[in-house]
Amino acid sequence: MRDRYRPMSFSIETERLSLRLRGPEDAAWNLELLGEHEDGTTLTLAEAQRHLAEQSVQAHESGLGFLAIKRRAEGDLIGYCGLLVGRGSFGEPEIAYELLRRAHGHGYATEAARAVLDAAFATGRRRLWSTVRAWNAPSFRVLEKIGFRRDHSVTDERGELVYMVRDA
Repeated sequence: MRDRYRPMSFSIETERLSLRLRGPEDAAWNLELLGEHEDGTTLTLAEAQRHLAEQSVQAHESGLGFLAIKRRAEGDLIGYCGLLVGRGSFGEPEIAYELLRRAHGHGYATEAARAVLDAAFATGRRRLWSTVRAWNAPSFRVLEKIGFRRDHSVTDERGELVYMVRDA
């Protein structure tokens, strides 16, 4: 199965953004992002570095991973966007993205997600998924802008989870 798909590009340039594979050097801003979560997730800097190093190794093994998003003009890292198996499959992975709150509302998530979508289809994949909590209107707007449509939803202990799909 893995031989059917090329690895995704781990370095992408867009008009305003540079995306590259996340690594241990991204631990500090990743901790800032985790600190914005409602669930109170806490890691030490060393734990975050170790976790990101493991993700980088897995990305090179699988050809799928999370890319750090850097604003080219400002030179700051503002979030990530990438592909994971998640609730999907290796052949039909999920796209996921998250930005620091200070970067919301400027179209960066849409720009990064469109670039990762193109990179995903360039691997030979024909379908991508995304799962979004029903309350997350901004994520639905990003996905709709890049051509995703609602497929179905499920309810779990955290509420409604909507499955969005995009065919090549």
